[in-house]
Amino acid sequence: MTGEDDIGDTLTLLAETGDAISMYVPGNREPVLGRILSVDPEQPHFVMELNEGEVLPPGKVTFVTWLTSAKLQFRLSSEEWASVPGSPHLIPMVFPETCAVLNRRASERVETPLAVTFSASFELNGKLYELPIYDFSLGGIGLRCTKNAVKGLLKGRKLLNVQLELESESVIVPEMEVRVTRSYKSFLLGEQLHIGCMFVNPTPEAEADIKTLLAHIHNIPQD
Repeated sequence: MTGEDDIGDTLTLLAETGDAISMYVPGNREPVLGRILSVDPEQPHFVMELNEGEVLPPGKVTFVTWLTSAKLQFRLSSEEWASVPGSPHLIPMVFPETCAVLNRRASERVETPLAVTFSASFELNGKLYELPIYDFSLGGIGLRCTKNAVKGLLKGRKLLNVQLELESESVIVPEMEVRVTRSYKSFLLGEQLHIGCMFVNPTPEAEADIKTLLAHIHNIPQD
């Protein structure tokens, strides 16, 4: 992706959704976390909001996030990431010259409608949980919760007999695996955790029911 307009539209979408941005610096395996707060409607500028307590060291930074069904990556560099006066966690930045679109997912993920109850229920360590579903695809789902709502949902964790519910529709997925967890800051809800899960060898019956749920989501009006 090289066009300034395309890059601006992409960054604006990320600002609207508030999706987490992972920022990697050389010599440090742990990313600095944040989100895009705003994008200038006329100039190729945007403002990055760092999570509380995060600091972005000077030098080259690789920015990584998910956008719909693909991973988005771009790089920027500065000898000093000057912040907005009085707001050290807000850092003005200039658009990258290019953005790489990588590892496109096998199936498109669809965000669940805000006004509709869509949840996943499962048992973990003898306790029953019910978490809201953020996005949904034929291959898996994304869950959202507070960082302390569920402990033990680490990468590689297997969840059995997960019940997915959307209004009057329901389906049981025999097995699901946690593939990624990342924290982010929601403007309305504060610190949140996004949990990406993959369906493991779903039965033909489960696949058919999942396709029915996806069709149902597509037919719900998006306000």
